[in-house]
Amino acid sequence: MSNRAVPDHYTLRAKKEGYPARSVYKLEEIQKKFRIFRPGQTVLDVGAAPGSWTLYILRQIKESGSLTAVDLNPLSITGNFPAPTFLQGDIFSREIAAELSARAPYNVIVSDAAPSTTGNRTVDTGRSHELVRTVMELSERYLKKGGALAVKVFQGSGDNQIFLDMRKVFNQVKRLKPAAVRKESFEIYFIGQDYKGL
Repeated sequence: MSNRAVPDHYTLRAKKEGYPARSVYKLEEIQKKFRIFRPGQTVLDVGAAPGSWTLYILRQIKESGSLTAVDLNPLSITGNFPAPTFLQGDIFSREIAAELSARAPYNVIVSDAAPSTTGNRTVDTGRSHELVRTVMELSERYLKKGGALAVKVFQGSGDNQIFLDMRKVFNQVKRLKPAAVRKESFEIYFIGQDYKGL
């Protein structure tokens, strides 16, 4: 039986606290270390399903904020909280792009999105980096000056260049492997703060 098949501390905690997935604790650690969310902000959540990050963000930005969440799959969150604007579809599509533009600019853009994996680390890392660069393009298009970006990256050849490219457009960029990331995983998060603007 794989480690993923056995509920761990974070999985059990997520269920108890009403989150659909343990990934929420990665974002919680990012927030504790970097304070990227504040009440009243406008936030874009890319690759939002099943909705753990979405729910956590809603609890941080409060009713005075607004959240746009995008994913190919539906969200699976319920409860008494301000409903996010949920766009189900391909973020590359013209329709979704028009919706994102209409709701821009954003104080924060986050992405816990991952590509469909093959088991081949080289292929999977390459796909992850393509996805990250797409999110970076969204940031340069829609992020407010002074804003923040948090994005998941698969470690491998090329991730250091992504880090360097982020440093060109953010005054502060940090790497973080949250405690909730599984030991066998090669995912890491890059956090850019104080967007320089175009």
